[in-house]
Amino acid sequence: MISGIFLIVRRSLRQHALSTCVTLFAVALASGLVMSVFSIQRQTNEAFTGGELGFDAVLGARGSQLQLVLNTVFHLETSPGNIPWGMYQALKSDRRIALAIPYATGDNYMGFRVVGTTSDLFEQFEYRTGKKFEVENGGRFFDSSRREAVIGSFAAARTGVKPGDVINPYHGLAYNEDSKHAEEYTVVGILKPSNTPSDRVVFIPIEGIFRMGGHVLRGSGQNYLPEAGVAIADEHKEVSAVMLKFKNPKTGFDLDMTINKQGKVATLAYPIGRVMADLFDKLGWISRVLELVAYLVVAVASAAILASIYNTINERRREFAILRALGARRATVFSAIVSEAAAIAALGSMLGFVVYAVILGAASVIVRAQTGVVLDVWSLHPALYITPIGMTVVGALAGVLPAYKAYATDVATNLTPAS
Repeated sequence: MISGIFLIVRRSLRQHALSTCVTLFAVALASGLVMSVFSIQRQTNEAFTGGELGFDAVLGARGSQLQLVLNTVFHLETSPGNIPWGMYQALKSDRRIALAIPYATGDNYMGFRVVGTTSDLFEQFEYRTGKKFEVENGGRFFDSSRREAVIGSFAAARTGVKPGDVINPYHGLAYNEDSKHAEEYTVVGILKPSNTPSDRVVFIPIEGIFRMGGHVLRGSGQNYLPEAGVAIADEHKEVSAVMLKFKNPKTGFDLDMTINKQGKVATLAYPIGRVMADLFDKLGWISRVLELVAYLVVAVASAAILASIYNTINERRREFAILRALGARRATVFSAIVSEAAAIAALGSMLGFVVYAVILGAASVIVRAQTGVVLDVWSLHPALYITPIGMTVVGALAGVLPAYKAYATDVATNLTPAS
């Protein structure tokens, strides 16, 4: 019986090749879309809220914690303001702090963020456990006493910059040819890919930000313009943020109480994952809309399977009648139609992996270009095996109505020669 059903299904698929291919394409699109939606949703959520960021918290100007995190960790927002250099020094000398790294932002190079920082970022910071930034062969990290720059791999690839090149930063975060700074920086290293937002950043010594033309320091509460050859007193310095790594999680809660709840000068974004999770919770309706669209596409694909098979039943009535006359049972005919629908759904689901790879590949390029976060096309998600199984079941259910119609075929009527 099974071999007979297999032959009937194979013959039907070959005989109605055009409608079968169209239906397979619809199922493949539906399957690929469903798998992509759930995979992208989980990977982006994990990357922004649960992935290793290297830092535990960010200290910045009084304002939005979300804006602070997006500006310093993901380099996507404007800075909410600056804080005095003394706050950085106090945290750096705090025994509870494992690492404190200052960031000064506000400039760009060809649209990529320029961040002023210290050599601690390269010497002590681990962007993932056990992994520090490294430079490509032939390069090195910048000397804090010189006008030198180190560029992230993605930024370097997009701008075509290589070690030895001289670049001029541009004022502001949006690239504008009319806002070029006069100061020149020699590129001394290209960072190896880290698959983090830092791949899109140009790092220079923080002293360079302080002395950049057009920049005014207000750390002391009054405007101060640095003079060439004259050391800048610490009281005049200010930073956009301080990136923090704690020795003990309790430190974060203590500082949160001191800075956020009792203080009025600065904001501590802690923990970073929770801050980003709040954003995803607020934007959760977007994910639900995408899921709904995916489910609707599945419904359309199942309707396509039903219509494709149902429309062929009338022309196949004589075929079914002959099978019945040759001894085939009604159950055999019914099973053949349901199996045909399930086979179309299963084959379409397999093709769906191609659609999934294309969608996720395109999404990966866009997400990396905009955020520096890398999506893994080969990352396993339950949707990758639930979808094919679910689509096969849905396809089989879609074949029940056409199967019942074939099941009810009258042998005598359909074997009568046409006059």
